[in-house]
This record gives sequence, structure tokens and C-alpha cells, in this order.
Amino acid sequence: MTADIAILILRLLLGLTLAAHGLNKFFGGGRIPGTAAWFESIGMKPGKLHAMAAAGAETAAGLGLAAGLLTPVTAAGFVALMVVAAWTVHRGNGFFITNQGWEYNLVLAVAAAAVAMLGAGRYSLDHLIFGHSWAPGWCGLAIALGLGLAGAIGQLAIFYRPPAR
Repeated sequence: MTADIAILILRLLLGLTLAAHGLNKFFGGGRIPGTAAWFESIGMKPGKLHAMAAAGAETAAGLGLAAGLLTPVTAAGFVALMVVAAWTVHRGNGFFITNQGWEYNLVLAVAAAAVAMLGAGRYSLDHLIFGHSWAPGWCGLAIALGLGLAGAIGQLAIFYRPPAR
């Protein structure tokens, strides 16, 4: 029971944090047009497509993980999003977030993958629908990392064109 509550707290923190990032792309400061222009400037083209995809994926993966729905798949969304962000934006800045490094991306991706491995717990939609956590253990970790890395690598290979320095 204590572990189920701990996983619930972790899922809510991770999921709602990522969902807030997605919703901010839709409704915050520059909204989709501003996000699209920024994506274009870092080499993710077409910018509007990536702004919409990132906003939607962050919102869906975040809410899905928070709810504990198909947890390894939503965790894969975290992995893909964070690998792309780390590679395109933070890679050249070193590890620490204080220098705009990739520390934060790593923490979110690894924490989501760990949740996929542990399972969503008793207080989740996975448990409500399936009667248990969906694909926990090594299978959950393999799904989260496999789908996440494949998605990130595919997106970077197809769409990322780093700007000339």
C-alpha cells in the first residue's frame, strides 16, 4: 500500500509537470506560433508541425502517466521527448541545468522509465482496467526505452537540421 501511494505521488508529479509544459506551448507566452518559430530556430523543421506535436505529446504523455494509463507507453513519450530536447537544445551546454544543460531531461526520462518498470500501482487506470499494472518489470522498461529511443532517433533523423553556426 505504501509503495502504491509513493508511485501515485511520483506519477502525479512527473505527469502533471510534463503536461504543464505541453499546455504552456498551447496557451502560454508565444503559444504555438512562438513555439514554432523557436523550433525553426533550433533546426526542428517544419516548426509548426513540431510545436503542435510537442505540445500534444507532452500533454498526452503527462496526463497518461499521471493517470497511470498504459504506463510503459506514456513513459516512452517522456523518453522520446526528453531525448529530443536534450539533443537539440541542451547537449552543448553540459550536464547541469544551471547552465541550460541536460540534467532535467535525464531526470524526467529516467524517472518515467523507472515508473514503467515498477508499474503504475493500485491507484491507476492500468489497475482499474486490467486488474494489475500493465506490463511492469523488464517488459515495461523495454517498452519505455525501446519505443522512446526509437521515436526520438526517428524524429531527429528525419526532421532535425542543426542551424549553421
